[in-house]
Amino acid sequence: MKTRLSLQPGSRGTRKLLARYGKRMVCVRYRYDERLKRRYKTVELIVDEVPWEPKPPRGGKLVNVRIRYEEAALRGRIKAAGGRWDGRNQSWRLRFDSAVELGLKNRIVEAESI
Repeated sequence: MKTRLSLQPGSRGTRKLLARYGKRMVCVRYRYDERLKRRYKTVELIVDEVPWEPKPPRGGKLVNVRIRYEEAALRGRIKAAGGRWDGRNQSWRLRFDSAVELGLKNRIVEAESI
């Protein structure tokens, strides 16, 4: 099924559903099934609400870090910190603050010098 239209509560085509579901309604979607040649109107509802504290944003830009192949333990720590292998540059990419936290500040290399 493909979604062609999503409507916000209160817009044309949602008023009856808004009266029925109230503030719990998030949106109304029109979905189309080409195989069955059917159109479906769906409603997204809020069914539960609990307090949530978002994690603070991790600051810093992405940097390239070089480590040697035999440093498997360090490679595991970089992966755990969210690092990704960049095969083009033969280095690990991770956030600057994570690199500093792992004690890798002196191993940061410029992308142009790689």
